[in-house]
Amino acid sequence: MNFDFKEIFTAFMVLFAVIDIIGNIPIIIDLRKKVGHIQSEKASIIAGAIMILFLFLGKSILKLIGVDVNSFAVAGAVVLFFIALEMILGVRIYKEDENTAMTASIFPLAFPLIAGPGSLTTLLSLRAEFSLENIIVAVIINVLVIYIVLKTSARIERMIGANGINIIRKVFGVILLAIAVKLFAANIKVLFV
Repeated sequence: MNFDFKEIFTAFMVLFAVIDIIGNIPIIIDLRKKVGHIQSEKASIIAGAIMILFLFLGKSILKLIGVDVNSFAVAGAVVLFFIALEMILGVRIYKEDENTAMTASIFPLAFPLIAGPGSLTTLLSLRAEFSLENIIVAVIINVLVIYIVLKTSARIERMIGANGINIIRKVFGVILLAIAVKLFAANIKVLFV
């Protein structure tokens, strides 16, 4: 085991910014109003399981279709770039389906809101740079944070307010944009060597 606090912290921050659980509080509250009770434990565990499973199987799936991790990391950096622009500019580029016929704890909360295209792409992009055990620890910490936020979302919204959530979202958007540029630059070099 090669645990590195800096890698864990960086991976945690990247995933935290991509998942944007604080910025999604208004969506979570709206979902609670539509469907009633949301099972925070179930949503957190399923989202964590999807992310860890994809972390292990994603590389094999890529190999099966003939794409290397660096190419995927570049593609992931582009996706992160657009997610960051959404957060900073307050526009929606990616539109999610609003289907609440299934249980809201699994769909759309665990997938695709928490473990969605952005976070899954990010995991494989991180795998190109960081060691596996550090990413797993970062995922677990994020799942714990997600659980706490889901449990206390109404209280957090009252405490921070709509403006506070918008400010946090924009700050994490700028951080995510910088990370996307770094990830793109690091992996694009490998492709052209």
